[in-house]
Amino acid sequence: MFQKILIANRGEIAMRVIRACRLLGIRTVAIHSEADAAALHVRFADEAVCVGPAEASKSYLNIPQIIAAAEVTGADAIHPGYGFLSENAKFAELCKKCRLTFIGPTAEAMRTWGDKVSAREVAKRFGIPMLSGTGVLKSAADAAEQADRVGYPVILKASGGGGGRGMRIVREASEVQRSFEIATQEALSGFKNPDVYLERYVEAPRHIEFQVLADQHGGVWTLGERECSLQRRHQKVMEESPSPAMDNEKRSRMGDILRAAILETGYTGLGTLEFLMDERGELFFMEMNTRVQVEHPVTEMVTGVDLVAQQILAAAGERLSLPDTRPWSFRGHAIECRINAEDARSFVPWPGLITEYHSPGGVGIRVDSGVYGGFRVPSSYDSLVAKVIAHGANRAEAIARLRCALDEFIIGGIRTNIPLHQALLRDPEVVAGNISTHTIERVVSQGF
Repeated sequence: MFQKILIANRGEIAMRVIRACRLLGIRTVAIHSEADAAALHVRFADEAVCVGPAEASKSYLNIPQIIAAAEVTGADAIHPGYGFLSENAKFAELCKKCRLTFIGPTAEAMRTWGDKVSAREVAKRFGIPMLSGTGVLKSAADAAEQADRVGYPVILKASGGGGGRGMRIVREASEVQRSFEIATQEALSGFKNPDVYLERYVEAPRHIEFQVLADQHGGVWTLGERECSLQRRHQKVMEESPSPAMDNEKRSRMGDILRAAILETGYTGLGTLEFLMDERGELFFMEMNTRVQVEHPVTEMVTGVDLVAQQILAAAGERLSLPDTRPWSFRGHAIECRINAEDARSFVPWPGLITEYHSPGGVGIRVDSGVYGGFRVPSSYDSLVAKVIAHGANRAEAIARLRCALDEFIIGGIRTNIPLHQALLRDPEVVAGNISTHTIERVVSQGF
């Protein structure tokens, strides 16, 4: 087992990893930028090392400084959290060369599943359903030809990307040239990889993702699914588990397919396979995220599995001892709201000083946060400041508890998207579970 883990991240996920390490008796090292010197993860880790100025490229993405911090402090593993270096295969390789365990899949497995084009090939081999699409496009002319074959509308996607960047919806042939140029440039600037591909575009899909976990001894578990359809600008805002659109037959069938694919490709650790569900209820594979997800707490609440602790144990070579339940027996329902420092209607980031902070509580309420009263939210990073998770015996109870929690949550001095979450939980279609990736657009357009 690891003696000391360096956490190559910040905010609430760094705090989440610290908690898991404490439960396992592992000491922690926090890295931080100059802007995060007063952050909570710096305060609660056993040691802390400043790795650079506020700019992420000079701190949280500064690989030489991070490796040096691990070596100086005597860490024997690095947990990358999500974002930043969490899906960087070169970083995983460098950790191995420096005799540091990267807490995640191997670099080879990361490349196989993390690259969207490669992942589509793997999915095809194992019979995972996919939307009709292409491999890497050679040119705008190639994109136009392939779009004619697939049929409009189509969506262009960055092969190495995510989070909505490098994505362009194309509804007719006249839009292909410009959309291809924009998507390629966004892919290059955002992910240092200009490759893009296209697939059929579903107008009003649901976004469903499946949580998998594997150890180094052939143990593979699928821990159900999460509904992540409530998004703004391709960024998830509210998630829940289980999905109102799934049943045990679909869940079991997909679980069997995914277990086989994970086992035969030698993947280890946590992974999330993301799907679109069309209007007929059919699932189509999109991509895999080879890391812990922001929304992992809803799965933890309904399965009772500490995903981060299990991820650490798997990386340490331990044999995991989870029950082999197919499909997983859920314990009630859980919903998570991402609380962002942003205007609730325009989604414009709103960093600044938090003048007061009161966290909600009560039965079935969990809050994961990296801020406090008096903390200044930096403008250099993602706007996420906290997550509120509500668990109930059923979906209705989870919604009721979440409404109460949001009413209690006080974050003064900055704007947050709490009013958006409150509006969503009042919306009849959301309450009924009739949602898609366009639901937030409708709720915002109606005003709240």
